[in-house]
Amino acid sequence: MDWRDIPSLAALKAFEATARLSSFSAAARELNVTHAAISQHVRALEAEFGCELVFRQGAGMGLTDAGRSLALSVGEGFATIASGVRDIRALRHDRPLIVGMTPTFAENWLMPRIGGFWTQHPDIEVTLQPSFAVVDMRRDGLDLTIRYGHGIWPGLDVELLVNANYVVVGAPELAATAVGASMRDLSSFPWVFETNRLEQRVWAQEVGLDLSATSVSNVPTNSLVLSAARAGVGLSIQARALVEGDLAKGNLMCLHEAPLSSLGYYLVTRRVPRSDALKTFIRWLKTAAG
Repeated sequence: MDWRDIPSLAALKAFEATARLSSFSAAARELNVTHAAISQHVRALEAEFGCELVFRQGAGMGLTDAGRSLALSVGEGFATIASGVRDIRALRHDRPLIVGMTPTFAENWLMPRIGGFWTQHPDIEVTLQPSFAVVDMRRDGLDLTIRYGHGIWPGLDVELLVNANYVVVGAPELAATAVGASMRDLSSFPWVFETNRLEQRVWAQEVGLDLSATSVSNVPTNSLVLSAARAGVGLSIQARALVEGDLAKGNLMCLHEAPLSSLGYYLVTRRVPRSDALKTFIRWLKTAAG
């Protein structure tokens, strides 16, 4: 790299903050310098490039075409630097592990088991971040995510934790009347689905369930779906990994199971060095999954 091709990093920082916050004053507060210092840095960049980068827009600052182009490049560059710094800091043993997963997986698979990890490793702090949102591991500072799918996430390291093929389940009182029934026959039974999740409905129709002839109750989350199924409100389609405990305890009965496939919950990490704490947690997860 020829550093003569790169302007002052202080000037680039001042410009990046101005572009992101649309204000010299806000940039000055964030970088703990004066308004005049920010303005001077930006004007110095404009003089070096021979073109305007920002312009006054109401009470704030707008970007010219050249400014938008530079802001994109500088923002991505600083984000990469920040990510690299976080990766190195993440190797510290005393830093909490940040682990993302869906709320349903956290409630039904992880939480019944994680007490064992805390007992075995009281020195390792794990911060769980359940969320239905699609996360950016680098942006959100996640050390590990547990994702549901077929294991295809390019650019990330992916390892199967537990298979999670679909099963049809119901409370014993309801399911007892449907033992041996085909999926088509199950159309006459009440069902419970998560309102905004379509995967189970598509699979159900593919294996013969006629939803147009079925009484369906919709609830907002899968946790509520499971509560309703346990209470006998209706049958439900679940990833087997999430209901193993209920099946073992007899809270739910399995009426139909899909053939084993690549569908499952996967351990997903970025391609960066793993801390000892993360290695320990991943080993424990694999052991807990059997």
